[in-house]
Order: sequence, then C-alpha cells, then structure tokens
Amino acid sequence: MFYDETKVYLKAGKGGDGCMSFLRQKYIPKGGPNGGNGGRGGDVILLADENVSDLRAFHFKKHWNAKNGEPGKGSDQNGKGGTNCVLKAPLGTEVRDILSNEIVCELLEHDQDFLILEGGKGGRGNATFKSSVNQTPRQFTEGKPGMEGDYIFTLKTIADVGLVGFPNAGKSTLLNVLSNAAPKVASYPFTTLVPTVGVIDYPEDFYSITMADVPGLIEGAAENRGLGHRFLRHVERCKILLFLLDMAATDGRDPIVDFEHLQKELIDYDPRLADKPFLVVGNKKDEENATENILRFRNTLDHFEPLFISAVLEDGLNDLRSVLLKKLK
Repeated sequence: MFYDETKVYLKAGKGGDGCMSFLRQKYIPKGGPNGGNGGRGGDVILLADENVSDLRAFHFKKHWNAKNGEPGKGSDQNGKGGTNCVLKAPLGTEVRDILSNEIVCELLEHDQDFLILEGGKGGRGNATFKSSVNQTPRQFTEGKPGMEGDYIFTLKTIADVGLVGFPNAGKSTLLNVLSNAAPKVASYPFTTLVPTVGVIDYPEDFYSITMADVPGLIEGAAENRGLGHRFLRHVERCKILLFLLDMAATDGRDPIVDFEHLQKELIDYDPRLADKPFLVVGNKKDEENATENILRFRNTLDHFEPLFISAVLEDGLNDLRSVLLKKLK
C-alpha cells in the first residue's frame, strides 16, 4: 500500500509548574524562598527527509505528542524542558489545518524543518517573586498548555518530469528503460498503482533528471473517477509534463482523442496546469497500426513537435533524453 494522505492530531508539550519552596537548613531560620521554575514543553517539528517515501508512519499512528516540561523543585532547581517531537515526512508533503483549511507549510527540500506547534512556557517558582517588600513569597505559577490541532498531511510527488497518459500507454516501460527505477510492467491497465520516481543520469553533462510515473488517468479523473485526485495532485509540482500516447491504438483508442482528453482532465483539475511546459511523445511506433496513426497525428496537430519512440525496443530514446535535458537545463 502507498499512503499519500492522512489525518493526524498533534500536540505540543505542557510547561512544567513552578515550585513553592523555602530553604530549610539547620541554624538558618530565615532561609528564604528557593522554588525553581518549570521546564518548557516540547515543540512539534516537521522535518523533510528524502529517505521517507510516503506517509505510512502517520497513517498507522494518528496522535503525536511532544513531552511535557518537568516541574520546578526546591533548592532553586529548574525543571528540565520537554523533548521535542520531530516528525520525519517525505519531500512534497503539504500540511493543511483542518479547522481553518489553510496550508500551514510545504516540505520541498531535504532537511527542511518547520516548527508547527510550540510547547507551553514553564511556570515561575516562588523564588522569582522575592522582592524587598515580599521576602517570603508564596506565589508560583502553573505551566502553560502546549498548542494542539488536527491536520491533514498530503503527499504531492516532486519530480522534474511527470508522465501523463492513459492506462497501457507504456509509462512504466519508458521509465524502466530511461532511468534506474524498476516499476511493475505488465500488459494490463492500471499496472502502476503508486507513484514511482526514477533518476535519468547524464554523466557527460554532470546532470540528472527525476521522472515520475504515476497511475494512469481515465476520463472523468478531474471529478475524482478512477484514481482521480490521488493521481492528479502528483503532477502539480512537476516542471514539465510528458504526454505519452499509444500510437498503436491499443483497445481501440485514438491517440488524438486521448491527447485532447488528457489536456482537458488536467485543466479541469487545475487551470494552472495548462501553463506548464509539456512534451508530446508517441509510443509503440514499431507496431502495425502506428504508422497510420503517426501520419494522422502529425497532420492534425501540426503545431506541435512530437517525438515518436518505441520504449520496448529502446528506439528514439536518445532523442527524447536530449530534448528533456535541453528543456530542463
């Protein structure tokens, strides 16, 4: 299972109470106040970690609490501060406050941290209330409660290139031959059920590109049909969209109609996706029906410069690699 959205309850630690105490030693009849302050409650901190792949840790544990601060003690001993609760989340995590529905933060870089909830302040001991007119104070304060709240964690894949296509277009095969990733490849729809990110290396240019293979779209995905928004949110942060079309017209599909439907689904989901740079790639050019469909595609959509490849035979991949490098570098 791949977990890319979950609801959690977070609570920072309570501050420790201040202490009321007086010095009691032999031959010192008026020792005076010596109650220490309470320790500060622990904070809740989010930490982006590139080694964390999804939100499963928060799916199986919904409540996360930082430690409370320790109370103050006599002999002017201050309480120890509570331990922070540091939550490691994958890159691309968006945190939204359920109550206000506002985005609290987005974790986009490795080791990026964000203080989401502050711990409560510790209470004052009676020693801090001593003054010239109050030699034996009996006042002390309790620790303040820590902040708390309910949040929704949503993972949106971060990649340079997002593969967009209908089921069986060959996205997993393409990612397999281009990068170091090994997604499941099979001859039936919806082989890919979780986003997979691969790295395409360019050793001669000392450069690399990340490419995300996400579950295939169906018509009506913008209305949350099929995998719906669970797929579409993973292309929001991609720098380039790669429309992969099936030129062999498997299952009676039409690559021209497919391209128009893919564009419509993206725009219906988020109109801002229409402004993203994109590349059109026709796959399976080695199959029987491909030649006719390629010619028809070129004549109908002559304002694009599509590339035609065969991912299985690894034909045309060098040109594709070069175009991707040029667009991103």
